[in-house]
This record gives sequence, structure tokens and C-alpha cells, in this order.
Amino acid sequence: MTALLRYRTDLLLRSQRWLAPLLLYAVFLAVGVRAGEPVLGALGWTAATLLPVAAWVVRICLGQEPPAARGVVAAAAGRERAHLAAVLAAMACVTLVGVVAVLGVTAVSDLRRVVLIEAGAAGLLAMAICVLTGAAVGVLTTRPLVRSRGWSLAALVLGSLLALVTTGSPAQYAVTGLVSGSRTATVAMPWLALAGALTLAAAAVAVSTKATARME
Repeated sequence: MTALLRYRTDLLLRSQRWLAPLLLYAVFLAVGVRAGEPVLGALGWTAATLLPVAAWVVRICLGQEPPAARGVVAAAAGRERAHLAAVLAAMACVTLVGVVAVLGVTAVSDLRRVVLIEAGAAGLLAMAICVLTGAAVGVLTTRPLVRSRGWSLAALVLGSLLALVTTGSPAQYAVTGLVSGSRTATVAMPWLALAGALTLAAAAVAVSTKATARME
């Protein structure tokens, strides 16, 4: 699995397809985050806007190989392992970007009335929740479950939006908690939402992985 992860990560970085979602995220941060604003609200925006980026990067990793190369990798390592490695590589890359973003936003935001470590920890948890939820959206809206590129993109955008606004969504819960805490200077750790996001992501990846073994 380690070799597969290295291969998937190297393939993503060499393809430069990561550049578009990264630039989109940078635009989101530039528009939505201002130096000196309350840290919890800024972290809520930072985490929320990472969700569609995570879904997009997962979609890229699952569809970037030509059919011939995909067949070779599947024959050497198995379709399920190759599929899982692509998802994990995407999540690892997005998580790294998210950590850097959370630390940077925390450093330039207003920390009055909140504890630095608590705010940073809550931001990192919300970021992880949004990455996991975005990964679930990404694997459910691309091959092998959705093969049409147009429908895949439309489903990804709609799924990302619903994940952020639907009551009961782990991402919605975590982001709302940060925004609400910004008004009251109360830091709440979204552990329950993290458990829900882990369950959601695991179920989505399992469904997608099994579908890969049967449909490709």
C-alpha cells in the first residue's frame, strides 16, 4: 500500500491537476478571511471551503489514469487496493493544505476572548471533518459510480453544497459550531461530528471500492 500511495501522490503532483482546486481554495480564503477578524469565524470559513476542494481532488485522483495504466496497476495490486490508495493519497494532500491554512488563519486572526490552543484544535478538527465529508462526496460522484464527466461534476457541486447546508451533516455541524462560537467566544470540540464524518467517509469509500471491483 505504501508504494501505491507514493505512486498516486506522485501522479497527482506531476499531473498539475491539483493546481486548479488549490487556486480555487486560495481565492476562497482571500475573499472570506480578513486579518484581525474573530478567529473562530475565520476558521469556520477555512474549513467549509475546503470541503468542495477535497471532493474535487478525490475526483481528480480517481480519474487521472488512462485506461491502460489503470489496468496495469489493477493487475499488479488489485482494483480495490488501487482505488483505496487513490482516495487516501487525495485526502492526505488536501489535509496537508488544510493544516497549513488553519495555522495561517489562526496566526492572522483575532484571538481575544479565546485560547489559542483550543481555537486551533477546533479549527483542525473542523478541517478534518470537512476533508472526510468532501472525500465521501468525491468518491460517490465519480467513477465507477458516475461515469459521465458532466453529471459527475454536477453531482459533485450539488453534493458539496448539500453537505455544507443540510442539517445533520457532520460538516454543517462543525462549521456552524465554529461560527456560533465566534459570537459567544465559546470553543466547542466537534468530536461527535468527527465520528460521523469518519463513518460517512468509510461507508462511501467502501461502497465505491466494492463497485470498482465489480464494475471495472
